[in-house]
Formats: sequence, C-alpha cells, structure tokens
Amino acid sequence: MYINDIHIIAYLVVGLVGLVIGQFIDWCNKRLPDDKKVFSKEIVSQYFKSFKPNYLLMIINSIMYIGLLYNFGFSIDLAKYLLLVPMLLSAFCIDLKLQIIPNRLNLAIFETGLFFTFLSVIADTSIGINNFIDSLLGMLVGGGIFLLITLIGGAIAGKEAMGFGDVKLMGALGLFVGWVNIIIVSVLAFLFAAVISIGILIFRKKGFNEYIPFGPFIVASTLIVIFTPPGLLLTVVLKIFTLGMYQGQIT
Repeated sequence: MYINDIHIIAYLVVGLVGLVIGQFIDWCNKRLPDDKKVFSKEIVSQYFKSFKPNYLLMIINSIMYIGLLYNFGFSIDLAKYLLLVPMLLSAFCIDLKLQIIPNRLNLAIFETGLFFTFLSVIADTSIGINNFIDSLLGMLVGGGIFLLITLIGGAIAGKEAMGFGDVKLMGALGLFVGWVNIIIVSVLAFLFAAVISIGILIFRKKGFNEYIPFGPFIVASTLIVIFTPPGLLLTVVLKIFTLGMYQGQIT
C-alpha cells in the first residue's frame, strides 16, 4: 500500500524512529539547560535507571516525522527537517519551562542549517546557489529583525524586551526557511504572542511586567511554515494585513 507514492512501511519505520527521538528530546531537555553533554554514558547510567516514557513528546515527534515524510518524500529537505523538528521541540519545552533557549541548542540549529545550506550547493549547483543566497538572507533578516526589536525595545522600556536567545534562534532558522519564510515566521509569532498574551492577561490577570517567553511562538510559527505550502501562508498573511481586501491567490 502506498500513500503519496511512499510505501506504508516507510511511514511506520519513520514513525517508530520519531517515537525514539521524541524520548531523546526529553533527555536533552534535562541536560541542555545545565550545559551538559547529551551524548554521554550518563544516559544509560542515570536516565534509563529511572526511565519514564514521555508519551506526549514521543507522539508529537512521531506524528511530525510522518508528516515530514508525506510532505517532502525521500529528499534532502526531509533529512534537514528530521533533524530540525526535535531541536525545535526541545527549544519550545525549555523556553516554556525555564524562559531560556540554551546557546548549545541554538548553535546546533545554526550548524545544521549551515551544513544543509552548503549541501544544497554541492547537490545541485544551479539551484543550490539560489538556495544558498536565500538561506544567508534568511539568517540576516531573521536575526536582524529580532535584534532590532531587542535593541529598540530595550532602549524604550529600559530593560531587555526580548531575549538574545530568540535573536540567535531566528538567525539560525533563517538558514532553513529562507528570507521570505522567516518574515512569515516573524509575523505569525507576533500574532500568536499578541493573542495569547491578551488571553493570559484577561483570564489569569498576570501583570504587564511578567515575562512571557517568546520562543514557543517562534517554534509554533516555524512548524506551521514547514508543514504549510508557502503560497497559502503568504496569501493568508496578506489578507490579514489588508483586512481581507487582498483577493489574490499566491501559488
């Protein structure tokens, strides 16, 4: 049986791998905040001695792995996002819990993105050069937008408006999605943050001075960009900002 020209056994294998990686994310979430190695013998001597499956992470990561295989087939993009998605989930969990995005995690995302940027040039020079330029522009645009917001916000408010971990994360993600998509990620992240922050202030009565981590919004927006056709997303964003006046359809 084939789904989107891919045998169902391939989906099962990728799904099982996703379950294992999902549990590994749980281990990473315990190690990265303390700047400890994730690939160490302690995963056997400590972690598995008191092993408790993190079913939520396992299921979410497995579903995303299957979705990536369906969307991208067996390609370089599939390999790229199979590595990125677990790191995004880790960033989401850590920032939500501790309000930090570890430098080692951001560096791993950046290095992975840089590797696949150069790999695309080697795989197909004609298309790869365009992808290379798009990725570098994505890094500059993503990091630049958030650095500017951080500096201006800090100058106006007199305190850090946004963590530099978010700036580094956006720069690294720009390598993966390119400059157009990183702008869409930025727009979606701010929209989600605005809606959810207003909801929290209304229903939980949090003070305006209480810090709300922005990393989870970046991660959620990036995942939407990865799994949604870019033309559809761009059309939706344009309709939002033109209050429905834009009637075109970008493909």
